[in-house]
Parts: sequence; C-alpha cells; structure tokens
Amino acid sequence: MDSKLQIISGAYRGRKLRLPPDARPTQNRARIALFNMLESGIVDAGAEMIVWDAFAGSGAFGLECASRYARARIIFTDTAPSSVKTVRDNLATLNVGARATVVQTDAIGAVNKYGAVADLIFVDPPYADENLGRAFVARAGRMAQVGTVLIWEQEVGHESQPDGDVWEILRDKTYGRARFLILQKV
Repeated sequence: MDSKLQIISGAYRGRKLRLPPDARPTQNRARIALFNMLESGIVDAGAEMIVWDAFAGSGAFGLECASRYARARIIFTDTAPSSVKTVRDNLATLNVGARATVVQTDAIGAVNKYGAVADLIFVDPPYADENLGRAFVARAGRMAQVGTVLIWEQEVGHESQPDGDVWEILRDKTYGRARFLILQKV
C-alpha cells in the first residue's frame, strides 16, 4: 500500500514505509512531536537499549528507533500476518539486519517475555479495542523494570489512566485524534 508514512530522522530519514491493509498509522506530525518529547531528556539516544514495538502494525515506531538509536535492538510483535509481513518488508528495505526481531504473537501474551527486558515500549493497540491497551499497560506494570519508559497511544475520547502507583506520567499530549501518555515505571 502506498503511504506518506516515512522515517522522520536518523540514518534512514525520509525512507517511505509500507502499510498493512486496514492500517491506522500514527501520522508523521504526531511521531515528530512524540520523538521530540522522548529526546528532551527521557531517552538517551546513545545508550544501549531494547525497544519493543508491541502492536507493530507497519513497525513505524520501532523503525524510527532503529533509525535514530544506533545501539538499540528492536522487537516487533503483532498478531496479524499482514502486519508481520509488512514489518519484515520494511526492515528488508532499510537493511536493519540483526538489530531487529519480528514475532507473530499476541502482545499481552508476550509481556512476560519482552516486558521484563524492554527499556522502551510502544503500545499502540487498535483503537476499536480500548480495553486491550488498559490490559497491556496493567500487565506490563507487573513485569517491567523500574525506569522502563512506556508510550501508550490512545484515541481521544476513549482515554484511560494508568495505575499511579506503578507508572509515573512524564508527558500527556494530544495530537489530532491521538493521545500519547509517556509513562515511566516507578
């Protein structure tokens, strides 16, 4: 599928990304704002880190990290075969290599495996199932290490709050129909 979705910054800047059918990608403008917030002292771009793009779709969040953070290892998970294929196609085009792993699996079921090792987690579940994000964030709160940063994208009008005893809200911003909560495990 042709799209205007592209890598915003870093080694792969300007490269176009493919989209799976029926995708609802986070727009470039919103991703620019999100990564500007992350790089304003929340994420150390030069650090080794494990990034988990939990509901990968096109893989745009994880691919942006691969482009910006040379020492990041990225894990992409999605249940849809078309999304897994799209992420693999996008990775092949960018030649990311061994820094990336793509797994067709349920993100909530994979929290025990990846939630405990990830330093940065992107949670962008389908807007049609708002309970999925809440369930994921609650479960990740039990598994994540102290200091883990989690970005939770929600649809405006269907916002949820994380457990304040588990997650500190570092930023809460809205861009169009997307609300981003940048959380840190306490």
